[in-house]
Amino acid sequence: MAKILKIYPENPQEHLIQEVIKTLKNGGLIIYPSDTVYAMGCNIFDIKAMEKLAQVKGVKLEKAHFSIICNNLSHLSEFTKPIDTACFRLLKHYLPGPFTFILNANKTLPLAYKGQKTIGIRVPDHPIPQLIVSKLGHPIASTSIKDDDDVLEYTTDPELIAEKYKNIVDLVIDSGYGDNKASTIVDLTEEVPKVIRNEKGDFKD
Repeated sequence: MAKILKIYPENPQEHLIQEVIKTLKNGGLIIYPSDTVYAMGCNIFDIKAMEKLAQVKGVKLEKAHFSIICNNLSHLSEFTKPIDTACFRLLKHYLPGPFTFILNANKTLPLAYKGQKTIGIRVPDHPIPQLIVSKLGHPIASTSIKDDDDVLEYTTDPELIAEKYKNIVDLVIDSGYGDNKASTIVDLTEEVPKVIRNEKGDFKD
């Protein structure tokens, strides 16, 4: 049964954040808020946790393409090939924000990402995921929580999310209602940026 923690952006309590960190370090799955929709995440360096995350999504881990959640751009060199000044300025302009940027991956990716040519990078404009990554000491893997409903693609109520996933994840962070629009996805692997999914973020290059 998943534990539910009420953590609000205005005043995230240290001991509650530490409980989230402990869960991630122990290989647990968490549901957390972001500047877009609620998402599910885990420790990118825990292969078993990554396999569980893939299982929840109904895909094999080698076929999964989980975003990497960072708290700033300092982690880029760990996961991506070198980027030019123009690309870095673009990222700095839009992040933190409701965007996922696809970049060319390097060869030092965590084990669960091995073989991937590209990687999705997110820096949410939300204090809770930023704090989690900061306290954990490295980024987390993440995937948006989609709804089974044909009309509402994303559930915004954390209580309903917790009820649905209570036997699947280890911890749910209730931070109030989330958004019902996912991040805008922009491919930066070629010379000209390409919007793959146009959602919450307004990308104008």
